[in-house]
Amino acid sequence: HNFDICITDMRLPDGNGVEFISYIQECSPQLPVIVITAHGSIETAISALKLGAFDFLTKPVDLGSLRRLIENALNISQDQASLAYNLIGESVAVQNIRKMITKLARNQAPVYISGESGVGKELVAKMIHEQGPRASAPFIPVNCGAIPHDLMESELFGHVKGSFTGAVSDKKGLFEAADGGTLLLDEIGELPQNMQVKLLRAIQEKSIRQVGSQHEKQIDVRILSATHKDLNSMVESGHFRKDLFYRINVIELYIPPLRERAEDILLLVEHILKKLSAETKDTLDTLVLSDETISSLREYVFPGNVRELENILQRAVALSDGNKINVTDLQLPDIDKITDGAGVEDNDLDDFLANQEKERIIAALEQTRWNKTAAAKVLGISFRALRYRLERLGID
Repeated sequence: HNFDICITDMRLPDGNGVEFISYIQECSPQLPVIVITAHGSIETAISALKLGAFDFLTKPVDLGSLRRLIENALNISQDQASLAYNLIGESVAVQNIRKMITKLARNQAPVYISGESGVGKELVAKMIHEQGPRASAPFIPVNCGAIPHDLMESELFGHVKGSFTGAVSDKKGLFEAADGGTLLLDEIGELPQNMQVKLLRAIQEKSIRQVGSQHEKQIDVRILSATHKDLNSMVESGHFRKDLFYRINVIELYIPPLRERAEDILLLVEHILKKLSAETKDTLDTLVLSDETISSLREYVFPGNVRELENILQRAVALSDGNKINVTDLQLPDIDKITDGAGVEDNDLDDFLANQEKERIIAALEQTRWNKTAAAKVLGISFRALRYRLERLGID
């Protein structure tokens, strides 16, 4: 027989739910499975998610939550392969990522997207959302590193009027704004310890409490998280809670750096030039790259990955004469001064990117005679975000 959905308890008279889910994955992997588990058995529920279950509910079951979960499960797209069009490349790594995205879109398990800055973690998160049953609901990315620590709780969970100075009205948080959809917690490694505790509770209980409120609100949000930092080492050093890492890292999706898939560079170049053409309404697709330019791009290690490639091409298009991009138009840093990609340590990359950010901010401040409001406009960020970066980078 064919079934639309399976709802199962974890304790069965002739076996257990984990074995049953494994059996379904072998015989009918397209069948969404909702697991009902006892309150407090989060470890069991996570094991079920890792095996391929769609999602879980804890007893006593709330009928409203069950209805929403069934609706989401029945809305899974049957033709997802055609939607995986945003990830450019034909390397083995990219093909494997596309396959994983299709699998991850079919359940509600929290996904931890790891990889260096600029590899496209937010793009991958959005593809998981768009190919899943929540595609018609909001996808809200939030950069945890760009929110000042004293405003973090209010931004994520919202607040009620009068809860603190300046709270002149009720405000929805990002969790509530993403209700029914997907929330991407980008740079989750930047979360302060006190917020890690509150985030863990929100994920486990599927409810939030606004700042100043005495009541909790039920939320229906899929959590995706991402960071360029090594959360394993942060857990070992005590900077990131082990229980939170265990909860968000049900499934890890690693995005390799551009230097490890050099065969995709020219495909990305073609895609980016077409994108620039659409934005500027120019015929940039007629531009050609000299042989020396192509060779330089293939040899360059791209510490900033795809984001850096896009910036390089934007600059090259502006500097090029005629319809040819020459190697001088790229203005690449001296390759000899950049550590070979195979030996780059995470800390070295962090330092490199932090120095680049620091230089850009100082240049903007000097340009505006250290007027922070004007410098924020030059950088295209809010004053609050600039103030946070100044504190993080130690710029006085």
